[in-house]
Amino acid sequence: MAFRLRFVQRYRPASREKFMEIEAKFAAMERRRGEYPEGRRLEPYTGRDATNTIVCEFEFETLAEAEGALAMISADSEHDALLSEQLPYMEDSYTEIYQVLDFE
Repeated sequence: MAFRLRFVQRYRPASREKFMEIEAKFAAMERRRGEYPEGRRLEPYTGRDATNTIVCEFEFETLAEAEGALAMISADSEHDALLSEQLPYMEDSYTEIYQVLDFE
């Protein structure tokens, strides 16, 4: 059974360029460091979330793997430094874990 870990962040619209510049640094760090899971970033075009929202999501085979990745990210000083740089541009953020349903 797969699980999806999602970081949802809403940024100040006037700060989009700076926010995305820092988000690109997160993506580069993830690619550079082998222990990071491969993720993808989404921006709402239409839907419940405002267009000044970014969703970063990762998929894992087990809940334990998702929780382990969350713990690793939470304890990472390089991630914390980038997050500190990005926080002034954020309006809101939250973390979600979804169970992927498979009806086959």
